[in-house]
Amino acid sequence: MEEISKKTIVAEADLAFEISWEVCNKVGGINTVLATKAVQMQKYYGPGYYLVGPYLDSSAKNFFEERKPERELQEIFDSLAAEGINCHFGRWIIDGEPKVILVDFSALWKDINQFKWQLWDAYQIDSLNSIREFDEPVVWGFAVAKLLEKLSQAYEKEKIVAHFHEWLAGAALLFAKKFGVKTATVFTTHATSLGRSMAFANVDFYTILDQIDAQKEAYRYGIAAKHLLERAAALNCDIFTTVSEITGVECDRFLNRMPDVFLPNGLDLSKSTSFEEVAVKHHIQRGRIREFLFYYFFPYYTFDLKNTLFYFIIGRYEFHAKGIDLLIKSLGEMNNRLKEEKSKKTIVTFFWIPAGVNGIEEELLENRSGYNDVKQFVEENSQDMVESFVNSILTGKTLKDTDVFDDKTHDILERKLKKTKREGNPLICTHRLSSHDETIMNAFQEAGLANAKSDRVKVVFYPVYLTEHDGILNLNVQGAIQGCHLGIFPSYYEPWGYTPLEAAVEGVAAVTSDMSGVGRFMSHVPRDNNQPGIFVINNFGKDASEAGKQLSGVLYDFSTLTRKDRVENKIKARELVEYCDWANLAQNYIEAHNKALKASKSRA
Repeated sequence: MEEISKKTIVAEADLAFEISWEVCNKVGGINTVLATKAVQMQKYYGPGYYLVGPYLDSSAKNFFEERKPERELQEIFDSLAAEGINCHFGRWIIDGEPKVILVDFSALWKDINQFKWQLWDAYQIDSLNSIREFDEPVVWGFAVAKLLEKLSQAYEKEKIVAHFHEWLAGAALLFAKKFGVKTATVFTTHATSLGRSMAFANVDFYTILDQIDAQKEAYRYGIAAKHLLERAAALNCDIFTTVSEITGVECDRFLNRMPDVFLPNGLDLSKSTSFEEVAVKHHIQRGRIREFLFYYFFPYYTFDLKNTLFYFIIGRYEFHAKGIDLLIKSLGEMNNRLKEEKSKKTIVTFFWIPAGVNGIEEELLENRSGYNDVKQFVEENSQDMVESFVNSILTGKTLKDTDVFDDKTHDILERKLKKTKREGNPLICTHRLSSHDETIMNAFQEAGLANAKSDRVKVVFYPVYLTEHDGILNLNVQGAIQGCHLGIFPSYYEPWGYTPLEAAVEGVAAVTSDMSGVGRFMSHVPRDNNQPGIFVINNFGKDASEAGKQLSGVLYDFSTLTRKDRVENKIKARELVEYCDWANLAQNYIEAHNKALKASKSRA
């Protein structure tokens, strides 16, 4: 991948159709990619840009506004309706309100086995034992291919490109080819189905790529139909793409084709806040996190919050794939190092990783109740306290001897404070875990992270989705990130990885790895090694011990930075995100589309 640069490119197609199961249908990250990119795509294609997705009542009613289609489209829709395919035209309710065609495929379910036989006959896709998760996109894909066939006939004088996202849209591409549809085609795999399955099974497959029989492994993991469909789509499109260099490595091995173009994922930064606003929000949200720590840790012991940094990781409970194992070991090593140095620094690391829970720990609720009781008492008596303090100063008493409380108030407050005190160590987890998976909790124990008074590194496992009404921290994801100093995402498998960018947007420095798409991307961006903003550790080809030592060093070094240096990293992180603005990255899509037009001409 060449060094990132800004260039001017012109779209050669007259009409562009982006086809995805996640259009107006929030399933995963592809929905975010499409929604945040739409405004920029419209700048290239104007009224010739359309998104195509499934018509699903549950999601359409929330994200789709139906409108009357133009005459040409209405004629196509009427023709398709006679074949049992009902199309809905309208706008996606997002910035830019892009034009959308949602395809209702419900009337075609009776023919599912025929569609699957056609895929076997034409492309040797074995879906004999497939489940509904696979079958639904196949039926929808057949309907979409019929739509594309009608569109190419109606607009035969126009240059058309159809862009298919992920295996879920693969059947649409393959049926379109089978029907002889005259459009240029682009297929993007955002993460190979086999790579994802092996990574989630904690297999470091990048180290054994040459030894893997992809088809055999796909059957072993029960994803043969998806894998074969994905491979066929990759081999039969005009231009094959993926989101990162690291995913390109697995595509080459698992799908038998190296991507022609890389399409890094971006963000829409047009509405991002200024750095000054980010600084204000950090101060506010840091205060809320500190208040949480008052009743989480301080009933047991205290530490200097002004000399405390907040680290965090956020994401799915993918212990190895997300590098959670590596992070915990590295924190344990840093804890030992800080203790040996008798450091006064405290690091509180939040693990915002949802898991099954049976409610908030009673001990934590009691701690919070005691804290709120003290806080409320102080607030109710604050006016008297201020008056007593001012009177003491004005009557000549030194600040050391000033009166704040009268004896009665003092005694009541002492009793309330005494009731908040506890023996032992603070909790590790905020909630009672209902899942039998104790992987993270066991890892804390193995790393010696017990939240003891002597520990300089504290951990808080927060196994619920962050919302403003979760009952404890009461911060959404954005607010929680804003209050922290460093986000840590040392993934072993991450085709792209939005979280480091989401942290950087909020002026928070981040750590990622060269096993993630965004980590590889950042290696092509000019960065200051002393103040990188987004730190990239080298996991690729490294054993766990070497990778852990490197991560531990980054975490330790960050903890020793001066406030000025931390601010410099915040500024640099924010600057780096500009490289991932869709205003810059959408051009890669246009490049892929233009190449597809050229390839389709040579194919014809």
